[in-house]
Amino acid sequence: MATYKFGAFVAPHHPIGEHPTLQLQSDLALVEHFERLGLDEFWCGEHHSTGWEVIASPELFLAAAAERTSRIKLGTGVISLPYHHPFMVAQRLVQLDHQSRGRVIFGSGPGALPSDAHMLGLDPMLLRDRQDEAIGVIRRLLEDDERITHESDWFTLRDAKLQLKPAQERMEFAVASLVSPSGMTLAGKHEAGVLSIGSVSKAGIQALPLQWSFAEESAAEHGKRVDRRNWRLVLSWHIAETRQAAREQAREGLFHHNNDYTVGTLAAGEGTIYKTPDEAVDVAAFSDDSANVIGTPDDLVAKIRELEQISGGFGTVIGFVHDWANRENTLRSWDLVARYVIPEVNGLLDGFRESNAYVIANRDSWNRASAAIMSKIKANERAAEALKGPQTGMAKSALSAHAAPDIGKVGDGG
Repeated sequence: MATYKFGAFVAPHHPIGEHPTLQLQSDLALVEHFERLGLDEFWCGEHHSTGWEVIASPELFLAAAAERTSRIKLGTGVISLPYHHPFMVAQRLVQLDHQSRGRVIFGSGPGALPSDAHMLGLDPMLLRDRQDEAIGVIRRLLEDDERITHESDWFTLRDAKLQLKPAQERMEFAVASLVSPSGMTLAGKHEAGVLSIGSVSKAGIQALPLQWSFAEESAAEHGKRVDRRNWRLVLSWHIAETRQAAREQAREGLFHHNNDYTVGTLAAGEGTIYKTPDEAVDVAAFSDDSANVIGTPDDLVAKIRELEQISGGFGTVIGFVHDWANRENTLRSWDLVARYVIPEVNGLLDGFRESNAYVIANRDSWNRASAAIMSKIKANERAAEALKGPQTGMAKSALSAHAAPDIGKVGDGG
């Protein structure tokens, strides 16, 4: 059985209306919560428009998160490389890695929002090639010892060398992948991990095997290798004790997230505008084409098992953090994931279940324990006499409390 890591990804996606300063502080508190729950990774993004995605610098945010945590890995999800000089990106990564004591994962992308590129005067057709070029230069800056000179149509390096290397021996690189082959191809070329954001849709899930083949083919072409353990699948979920509770908690937020942001802001005229919150939940989580999980821990376990079969294997489950539910229920959702989903998926409960079943199946063997106690009682004259007297019921009750036939009842109750 594969063992999976678990993480969280904050784009963030916050409806307009909350005080932005408090919003950022709430997101930092979330990172602390994730660390307490034992999650392996936390990711946050870079965006400069839309009003919903308000972290402009993942490095700044993660530096604050590093001060509030001590163990959880911190991923830039992602730095939009065409917006930055590669030398400055490398410098900030090194500083962040030292401030976090070697916990940085460098995630990069071409820039997800066309409105961001427009404000910077960048042609979207150039972004992916520039990401490719920047990744190669940043790898050299972080790992090579010689000075680098590099002439490009959008940046220049002359005898460039970092005066400090990262705290960790080899910082992990990762690239974002949506629906095009670009992200996977870059992962293969640069021997990087993958953050598959396209897995939040049914079509994206079905395309996972094809997507991974792009990474393998690119790696082979460039004499590199890719590892499925560095493949992260991003899912959206809201978990509660019952499906009905999950529906009630997430319905309004999901409705507005789809209508106001996913369609209303990002894809006006292209997506589906739901008429009611119930319709939004039905389509997003309970239809044949749904990829989201709104339900119980068992429902999320089943979805992860499905992804395991479809994809052929991956390394990390990343939950997309959103505001479908209020803060209290969102925290509770992640608590349920940590308490019930993670141990179930990773087989942490198998030993308990085997032990419980073994004890129940071998009840007859434990009768000797009762017999041993009874023999000692009978060997003691006063104790044996007590069994015959008025206190017989009490004595037998005391005996039964230690008798093996009742041991199994403890396990049956969980």
